[in-house]
Amino acid sequence: MTGPTAYLLERAWVGGRVEDDVLVEVEGGRFTRVEASARVPSGVERVPGLTLPGLANSHSHAFHRALRGRTQRGGGTFWTWREQMYDLAGRLDPDDLLALATALYREMASVGIATVGEFHYLHHAPDGRPYAEPNETGLVLVEAARRAGIRLTLLDTCYLSSGFGAPVEGAQVRYSDGDAERWAQRVEALAAAVADQPHVVVGAAVHSVRAVPREQLATVVEGARGRPLHVHLSEQRAENDACRAAYDASPTQVLAEAGVLGPLTSAVHATHLDDADVLALGASRTHACFCPTTERDLGDGVGPSRALHDAGSALTLGSDSHAVVDLFEEMRAVELDERLVAERRGHWAAAELLGAGLRHDALGLDDAGVIAVGARADLVTLDTTSPRTAGTGADAHTAVFAATGADVTRVVVDGRLVHTREQAPEVGRDLAAAIDRVWKDDR
Repeated sequence: MTGPTAYLLERAWVGGRVEDDVLVEVEGGRFTRVEASARVPSGVERVPGLTLPGLANSHSHAFHRALRGRTQRGGGTFWTWREQMYDLAGRLDPDDLLALATALYREMASVGIATVGEFHYLHHAPDGRPYAEPNETGLVLVEAARRAGIRLTLLDTCYLSSGFGAPVEGAQVRYSDGDAERWAQRVEALAAAVADQPHVVVGAAVHSVRAVPREQLATVVEGARGRPLHVHLSEQRAENDACRAAYDASPTQVLAEAGVLGPLTSAVHATHLDDADVLALGASRTHACFCPTTERDLGDGVGPSRALHDAGSALTLGSDSHAVVDLFEEMRAVELDERLVAERRGHWAAAELLGAGLRHDALGLDDAGVIAVGARADLVTLDTTSPRTAGTGADAHTAVFAATGADVTRVVVDGRLVHTREQAPEVGRDLAAAIDRVWKDDR
């Protein structure tokens, strides 16, 4: 029987600050010793650079990765982008999805992401019929995360309408289970099927107020009881207008009345809110998941991140459509976007933004995102001598305002080394192969 693995971290984020010469010991995938300025036994591996806990990507649509570099050609709006996304959704079979998701999750591992929240609605075959295994695509995502070496919170998404009660159409037929009861039954079967998979948490999602009729929201809430529950909220002004026309209420009001909001819930985007919406989200302790690189790519707008935080909504971060997969970029974009709106600087401290990138509780994990005894042993090490990071202090400001994913030198998840910088070319080749496969008919 082997003993614990030990590392001496040159600098590490421990207890909300940077410590020097941190000795950590890992056994059974968890930290068993964390000690700064410790006496170091001989033979311990020294890890240069700044080491952080594992990052949490709270919002992902894996198949969207195949759109990068394509949907950016020309102009348009969120709604024209959506048509391109639907075209992609109609092409994918489970084998395509496995190759693409595995490559994407390896990309995530390469930039320090230890857990991903996958907002999954690509449930059925292109004609809308269930696969022989009704959870085929969900199980594919579970396998992709296992192969990549990261954890997965599978947010199985209820999607029933093309808009406020209208039937699904086109690629949307792949998303719908018909009604919320059938969705809930399928999710229960999925949870049972992966109960022995230690890297998986099964959660739930309401796609949006436009995609789940108000009278069926309570069924989703009941099906998600005790699990993470995520929802796209007020990403577009047009959605707000349509919701008020249909229900004479804002999307936030509709969700609040249906019992969707709460500490296990994450409101994704939360862009176009009024003061009452902000207060309702904060009072319910609903998380606010911002995805700035996608929100700017789609021209969504800038949400009130600081106001939500001050009202009681903890900030989390996601890469969403994967126009960029880099949580360091998401961290600083929250502050920089606030500066553009307010025309002044200094809304978020670096430590706060780093904390947002480390929050795993919105993904159903309360034992990750810290370097502490008993926590999951995740270690993400940044090169502090690169052209981007040199001379920046090797502290939280380095991580948030200087580093990129390219500065990650090694990643440990649950005590296992899952990525080193030398593997980056292989990750790129796998992505190219998987994406070429998706678009092969267009060549």
